[in-house]
Amino acid sequence: MKESVKRNIKLIAGEEALIDSVIKSNPKVQYHASTKGYWYFYETKNTTDTATPKRGDIAFFDYEIKDLEGNVIYSQIELKPQTYLVDKQNILMGLRDGIKLMKKNEKVTFLFPSHMGFGYRGDNDRIEPNLPIVCTVTLRDFKPDDRPKVPTKPKTEDTKVIETETKPE
Repeated sequence: MKESVKRNIKLIAGEEALIDSVIKSNPKVQYHASTKGYWYFYETKNTTDTATPKRGDIAFFDYEIKDLEGNVIYSQIELKPQTYLVDKQNILMGLRDGIKLMKKNEKVTFLFPSHMGFGYRGDNDRIEPNLPIVCTVTLRDFKPDDRPKVPTKPKTEDTKVIETETKPE
């Protein structure tokens, strides 16, 4: 167990150093450090709206995934427009948090260490295990989930049937 913890600490430190070098190589870009362990910057910032998606909202967004060198792994065309039920669907941990920071029509580039992306398994296709990624996300819109709620089955109590004997008159 201790070896696994040491290995993960070393892995994260190495990935953070790589991300730091990307940040330092772009001094004109104003990066923000999140409280969750990733970095981001605004390509398009919405300064008029204040609302951001919250749990249960439906978010409509586009995104692409690159490696830290800027090579496209999955293009926006390949990934197609996304519809996401905020905090109620399974998506990348980094996107799950990052989308909630965004306002309508903002375009944000996120730098995710692997544990906020595809982790130690990768995606079993183009993303290698433990690969930090760059996701550029455009939040097209979001709205409350107004779909009809599926009714839950009413809780039934165990009832005891008491049989009575009826006598003919």
